[in-house]
Amino acid sequence: MPRFALIGAGFIGSVHAANLAAHPGIDFQLVYDVDHSRAQVLAAGHGARPTSNLEEVFDGTSVDAVFIASSTDTHAEHLRRAAGAGMAVLCEKPIDLDLRQARDVAAVAAQHGNPVMMDFNRRFDRDYAELKRIVDAGGVGQIELVQMSTRGPSMPPLSYIASSGGQMRDQTVHFFDLARWLSDLDPVEVFAIGSALAEPKLADYDDVDTSVVTLLLPGGGLVQIDSTRRTGYGYDERIEVFGSEGMAEARRQRSGSVSRYRHGQVIDDGLHSGWFERVQPTYAAALAHFVSALENGAPLTPSLEDGLKAQAIAEAAALSLHSGKSETIHY
Repeated sequence: MPRFALIGAGFIGSVHAANLAAHPGIDFQLVYDVDHSRAQVLAAGHGARPTSNLEEVFDGTSVDAVFIASSTDTHAEHLRRAAGAGMAVLCEKPIDLDLRQARDVAAVAAQHGNPVMMDFNRRFDRDYAELKRIVDAGGVGQIELVQMSTRGPSMPPLSYIASSGGQMRDQTVHFFDLARWLSDLDPVEVFAIGSALAEPKLADYDDVDTSVVTLLLPGGGLVQIDSTRRTGYGYDERIEVFGSEGMAEARRQRSGSVSRYRHGQVIDDGLHSGWFERVQPTYAAALAHFVSALENGAPLTPSLEDGLKAQAIAEAAALSLHSGKSETIHY
């Protein structure tokens, strides 16, 4: 069984720790966090051992794989060290908020030949996987228009916004990746427009909370993504793929499927209260794919290249958001 170390004991680290401990094919050994007390608590709850020594984490003789779930500004250095130690890596997005730095570190990892996977977990959503199967089988014909919605239930704290990289790099980037994955095409151009409607103070951070992005695909197909930070009615995302021979849609997911009929009204269950409730199963599915691929020597997806390409789209979209012009995407 591959011996795993987890870097990061915050909220998302706790999610990954639970999945690491639950996977029957994993030897979950170590938890590291800059706050050692957090590492101690998380490790104790999942049968692992806390460490305050990164040298121990990157010891390739006792650890086979590292899960990087620490703060964004540490991803690149952790990936670089794991590559040098010959370890397999599962990394939260992004590699680094600076695309040039991300490319440099990805090149180092590629030189070492390490198995590296980016945790764009929405690829492992059951409905999106079925959408991908239909599209790949020619079920909609030639893709002409993809419509996507990503709508969060409430504004994150401004302290989070300050270090997030902005809506394009933090929220919409997941759907840039999905657009590439579903279409099997690299968009060539992007136009983005947005406003700070839910939280006007976002303007102080040069950011928006409500945006629409249009991607131009090779051959003329279009992708439109609407992103909002605050709905007031729950977490909401959907994807529609329209093609020359039909359409496939992954609809909004409700928290239940019960309808109540009273006094001339039909009351249905609403949407999930938060993004995590909606996407929680995808984290375990992504980890399972990573472990299976390591065991079988299969390609890892999403790859480092996938991560870099999604980030390149996000960079061009952020540029368009401020230039007011359509921008070419440079991969």
